[in-house]
Amino acid sequence: MEPGTRHACGLFGVWGHPDAVAMTSLGLHALQHRGQEAAGIVSTNGEAFKVHRGEGLVADALSPDTLERLKNPVAIGHVRYSTTGSSTLQNAQPMVFDYSRGKIAIAHNGNLVNARTIRDEFEAYGSIFQTSSDTEIIVHLMARPTATGPDGDLYAALAQIRGAYTLLLLRPDEMIGLRDPQGFRPLVLGERDGAWILASETCALNQVGARFIREVEPGEIVFITKNGVRSDRLPTAPGLFPGAPPAHCIFEHIYFARPDSRIFGDSVIGVRRKLGRKLALEHPVKADIVVPVPDSGLWAALGFSAESGIPLDFGFIRNHYVGRTFIAPEQRLRTKGVEMKLSVVPEVVRGKRVVIVDDSVIRGTTSKSRVRILREAGAAEVHFRVSCPTTRHPCFYGIDFPNPAELVGHERTLEEIRTHIGVDSIGYLSLEGMLSCVSNPPDHYCTACFTGRYPIPVEERLTKLGLENGA
Repeated sequence: MEPGTRHACGLFGVWGHPDAVAMTSLGLHALQHRGQEAAGIVSTNGEAFKVHRGEGLVADALSPDTLERLKNPVAIGHVRYSTTGSSTLQNAQPMVFDYSRGKIAIAHNGNLVNARTIRDEFEAYGSIFQTSSDTEIIVHLMARPTATGPDGDLYAALAQIRGAYTLLLLRPDEMIGLRDPQGFRPLVLGERDGAWILASETCALNQVGARFIREVEPGEIVFITKNGVRSDRLPTAPGLFPGAPPAHCIFEHIYFARPDSRIFGDSVIGVRRKLGRKLALEHPVKADIVVPVPDSGLWAALGFSAESGIPLDFGFIRNHYVGRTFIAPEQRLRTKGVEMKLSVVPEVVRGKRVVIVDDSVIRGTTSKSRVRILREAGAAEVHFRVSCPTTRHPCFYGIDFPNPAELVGHERTLEEIRTHIGVDSIGYLSLEGMLSCVSNPPDHYCTACFTGRYPIPVEERLTKLGLENGA
């Protein structure tokens, strides 16, 4: 995956463990790949909240002294990559609010596609927002006085929002986890020593020694209190249809999720190997070595090598002290990160016909750079194979390519992409091939960035800073 794409955050929460805060910190470390801009934890003893948010990686934002200060038996945490709003501490999560029903903390993974409309309505009636994140809109909806009954404020709010939203909410007496009706983003339930855990990925459960119980279903709300766990269903929101199939983000399998996680019922490593095998069948090539783009292209490259019989070798060396350039918050930083991130091993590629296998190509700038340094190192031929279809359309559900003009595949033919990147040949996995590698029915995945078919109608073309500048 190249720089220039964004992904929305990681969530982790623990209910009922004396080391809940330390466990939440470990869980966030396991989810660091989902966001590097900020990290935070909110904890409670059933009465007051303790809060800390900081910019940067988990290790920078949450010191041992901070974790000790936060110590409580209940906690939720968040690692952030900004899908809406600036990369500032003000927008870091979990966010904490005081309103008529008391205190609440909220952490969000996803994007609301009707955020601008709702915010404009509130501001027209004098509401004041403290952040430029779409997450705050949910709490403004909850604060309306019309809701009645236990958690009626939450149900009323959920009936008004549209888009991708996996949420963790914390009140002094309950922790709530939920997924939108389409289930764009993952959320799993686990257990350890009688404590209940909610997390974005199973790798975070493994990190704290928790037992995987099940995935939270699309459209499900899980309430955790001192009395245990109960489940309910979301109200039908505008623009949704009862019984509509899920729309799991296929990019979770292609790139976002950690390889040792299980997402939407499938092993991430297993899916990526299958993608590589299918790619080799669809786009065979005569070559001497297969070179993965580390780290996200590794498993597809292993599959490609196994199916094609072309040996795999490590022609690129990654500097692991440079973060995931894809989720660096600014293009300038992403570009600089690319220059530092990978170097070529000349002895591996010199005089060889090289097949690069990568998980995706978004803008094409990074791919051009990789091809250039391979040729400079003496590669005789450079062929490019991509383990997903051509990305031609913007995403409004939590991936940072809302501008179609930035996509190398938006209006270019395959030959034009090949020429632009500078390779001898290029091959993308077909849509059908990709969907054959996952276990759910094809219509259970969101493939809008490839097909332009959006499972939730998108009326607002929000940019990342749209809630700040009124775009």
